[in-house]
Amino acid sequence: MSHDPFSILFQSKIFFPVFFSWLTAQLLKVVIYAVINKRFNFKLLLGSGGMPSSHSATVMALTTAVGRTQGFENPLWVITLTFALITMTDAVGVRRAAGQQAKVLNKMLDEFCAEGKIGETRLRELLGHTPIEVIVGALLGIIIAVIGT
Repeated sequence: MSHDPFSILFQSKIFFPVFFSWLTAQLLKVVIYAVINKRFNFKLLLGSGGMPSSHSATVMALTTAVGRTQGFENPLWVITLTFALITMTDAVGVRRAAGQQAKVLNKMLDEFCAEGKIGETRLRELLGHTPIEVIVGALLGIIIAVIGT
């Protein structure tokens, strides 16, 4: 077995499912967007927001992988579960509200620009997630971690 940190990381029964869950969710965002809008948006590969939630997929894969490899009675599992719940709640609550506020501000900006009163610098609107995006992301992470551990 290699002592190279990258080899160790990619052989980890915890890291690989976590990374693969994030990557799968990000790729699915591009595919789902392309199916709905009939065009690709590769900026979604590195962005937040959208279907499914890569944050939820990642933290639930972490939680599941830790539970399956370290034991569900292990305090580390409780820590990862708490981290996952906070992350997913934040995605639906605070970050989604910020995205909705950005949408309103961008609409106001459009109106001011049309009147020539202000220059245009748009805010990013796709920040948070709907509850279904979080649930689908969480299920994706759990499934990948169960398969990968």
